[in-house]
Amino acid sequence: MSAQRVAIYGGSFDPPHMGHVLSVAWALSAVDLDALWIVPTWKHVFDKQHGASFEERHAMCELAFAPFRNVQVSDVERRLGGVSRTLETLDALEKENPSTLFRLLIGADVLATTDRWYRWDDVVKIAPPLVIGRQGYPVPEGCPISIPNINSTDIRAGLSNAARVDGLVPSAVIEHIRGRHLYQGEG
Repeated sequence: MSAQRVAIYGGSFDPPHMGHVLSVAWALSAVDLDALWIVPTWKHVFDKQHGASFEERHAMCELAFAPFRNVQVSDVERRLGGVSRTLETLDALEKENPSTLFRLLIGADVLATTDRWYRWDDVVKIAPPLVIGRQGYPVPEGCPISIPNINSTDIRAGLSNAARVDGLVPSAVIEHIRGRHLYQGEG
């Protein structure tokens, strides 16, 4: 039996938006994968404050990625607790899934920050990156497309000012945000 091939896509997902959805669609369509696991951060290593709780972000990820049959949302970082470090997350996933080959899905914008990552070289050994292009950044080798430069910070600011975010955020996530009154009064 061959090893399962899984891409790990971590982030705040605060909230998950169409850039995230398009990245997942690309990875599942263009790369030989058996599954893709979404990993919302528990506590961001660079001290970014989350606008929604882990539970809300996890629920929004479930809604955002529901159309994909080979995608699951992991709570590994909640189980680990503390500051979320990709290497520690990958180590835990590797222990739980010893016959799995991991890849790390990242946007081209992340490449400029890898010097700030905890033991990036070790991350690459465990989960060689799958890099998807992002508008405004150099096109990575092996990925001739770029996702739109959508970011959650701007979306949260828009939501706090009652701006429409249709088309930028999956409709099921927008309904969840409105139903739970998330991101009001931010920005």
